[in-house]
Formats: sequence, C-alpha cells, structure tokens
Amino acid sequence: MSESSSCAFIDVRGRSLEYLRIGAAAVGPTLVFLHEGLGSISMWRDFPERIAAAAGLPAMVYSRCGHGQSQVLQQPLGVDFMHREALQSLPELLRLLGIERPILIGHSDGASIALIHAGSGHAVRGLVAMAPHVFVEDISIAGITAAKQAFETTDLMQKLARHHRDPARTFYGWNEVWLAPAFRSWNIESFLPAIACPLLAIQGQQDEYGSMAQVDAIARQVSGAVELLKLEHCGHTPQRDQAGIVAGAVVEFVKRCSGA
Repeated sequence: MSESSSCAFIDVRGRSLEYLRIGAAAVGPTLVFLHEGLGSISMWRDFPERIAAAAGLPAMVYSRCGHGQSQVLQQPLGVDFMHREALQSLPELLRLLGIERPILIGHSDGASIALIHAGSGHAVRGLVAMAPHVFVEDISIAGITAAKQAFETTDLMQKLARHHRDPARTFYGWNEVWLAPAFRSWNIESFLPAIACPLLAIQGQQDEYGSMAQVDAIARQVSGAVELLKLEHCGHTPQRDQAGIVAGAVVEFVKRCSGA
C-alpha cells in the first residue's frame, strides 16, 4: 500500500483486525479484498488502490486474525478456518463497516473464503477468484511442503517479518493446517452451485499450489455467469506475475458488475 495509506482497527468477534478503506467517498459497490494464506494488507502492495482508482469504486482491505498487524493467533487455526472466516468473521466485519452487496476480490485462500461466503447465501454483487482452491491436490501439498523448507532454510521469515507481527506464528498457523492429514479431504465444491453472481476466475499455468482443475471445477458447477482467465508464464500470484493483464481484466469485470 502507499505510504499515505492509514490503517484502522476494529473489533470483530472479540479480535482486533486491521483494515483500510480506499476512496470511501466514492459512489458504487465496495470492492473487498481477501488476501492469500500468508498475506496481509501490506502484501497486496498497491493492487487494491490501482483497481479501485481505475474502476472508480471504493475498496476495503483487511488482514485476517493472525496476519499483518491484526491480533496474533492465540490457538491453532483448525481445518475449518476458511469456513469460519467466510461464515462468521467476514459477515460481521461487513456489517460493522456498513458494506452491503460487495464485489469480492480474493487471492488463494482468500478466493476460497470468497467462494464459501458467496455460496452460503450472502449477498455478493460479483466475485474475482485468483488462484482459488476448491479442493486439495497433490501439487498443493508439494508446494506447501516446499514452503516449509524455504521458511526454515532461507530468509523467508525475515521477508514475512516486514508484513506480520509474528511471522513464525503466521507461517506455521497456515502451514500446519494445510499439511494436516485431516485437511487432505477439505473440499468446498458443495458451495459452488449456489453462487449466482458474476464470477471471474484467474489461474496461472505455472501455479505451484494448484492446477487448472480448480477453476475448471468452478466454471462447471456455479450457477451464474463465469469468465475464465488462464495465464501462461504465471505462478500463484497472478496480480504480480501478469500484472497488466490481470489488472485490466479485473477492472473491466468490476465495472460491469457495478454498472459503471
């Protein structure tokens, strides 16, 4: 985020979360950004600001509990952490901030949270899912196992320390859930048929955490209109690996969703 950005804090279900509102005076639906498994407000860089400015819409970005400058995790996440975020924390946060019928823009775990939220009956105007997970693949486990090795043998912890209050707790909280045997059967496909809002799903061909099977499953099972953007030379972070293409596609999509 830019140096001029100033985060605030809000109590959601007894936990202090950092959040940032962008262009709050703008008219139109709010874009709500949901970060990846190791993400935070700051790890989005300037992507939310660029999308909001180009689309002429207000935006809200927040760090989930255990991420960024939000309250540090006090207990293990649990294999249902994305469900609890989508069905409990996110609805309460939106209620407290007065945000109705948002356009959700999620990355990785954040995209999964957005899908669960939209597929459980919450009012959503549109949804962008970048590198989403709807089930666990062998490639997912291999990528997360490699991330653990990198965290323990490289400077990854120092890099994460620039974005999180407790980088070790943030990392292991996420990593241990994904590598838990019980998580291997995690699957959110049951939520997909109830998603009727317009949806843009973006997936990189070289994503180290998931294959095209993820977005193909979404396209096959949701009930609303779906656009797929499959990108070559793109890993798990489309908004950085193919920044121009992704920003252009997201802006055009949210403009259509908002009627701009």
